[in-house]
Amino acid sequence: MYDWIIQNKELLKIIYALAITLICAIIVVKTHRLFRLSLHQGIRYFRNAFLFFGLGFFFRYIIGPIVFELSKSYVFMSRILFEFFLVMAGFFLLYSLLWKRLEYGRKSYHSSLWNKNIFIFYLMAFIIVALDVIWNKYIFMFLSQFIIFSIASLISYKNYIEKGRRRKFLKFYFLAMVLSFITWLLNFVLVMWMNWNKSILINVYGLNIIVFLLFLFGVIKITNSK
Repeated sequence: MYDWIIQNKELLKIIYALAITLICAIIVVKTHRLFRLSLHQGIRYFRNAFLFFGLGFFFRYIIGPIVFELSKSYVFMSRILFEFFLVMAGFFLLYSLLWKRLEYGRKSYHSSLWNKNIFIFYLMAFIIVALDVIWNKYIFMFLSQFIIFSIASLISYKNYIEKGRRRKFLKFYFLAMVLSFITWLLNFVLVMWMNWNKSILINVYGLNIIVFLLFLFGVIKITNSK
């Protein structure tokens, strides 16, 4: 089975990316509608996270192979875009949990994609990408996301303990955050010590799809209850 998957890895990468891009698109549409109904600022940043996740996978695995036939330099550009979008998606997810603390006593920003706080995250993302380009590895991306999702898992666990009985969505959110943390940890181990072991990488891809489906299931559950 693994041999067949490895032999058809390029096609499966496209299917994998299409599945995640579609899931992200549905989450973005549904959470945007939910934000317009509730005007909850955290939902805006949560929506942005999946907009960036979707863009990252779309450019890396779908647009990338097509443009690569026309321009070999796009492989380099698609890697940079992929990493930047994924790092920013992680920052947006974390910010969706911290926005009340970071915007305390301040009127909500007009834009959730471009404001003083988010600009800092953009700057940090650029630095992380630049360091990985210099080292020619994804080490700093994996390390940053490992840290981000460990913090996000702790915060979402605290929210679940405090409000879980009243907000069923939080249990899916917490579980998805923990699985995201595990996925990034496995990615970090793969790049650092296992030289991208293909059999483990396939399992990581599967786990990644489960994570996005969990987020989608939670979003559908909460939007259908409104």
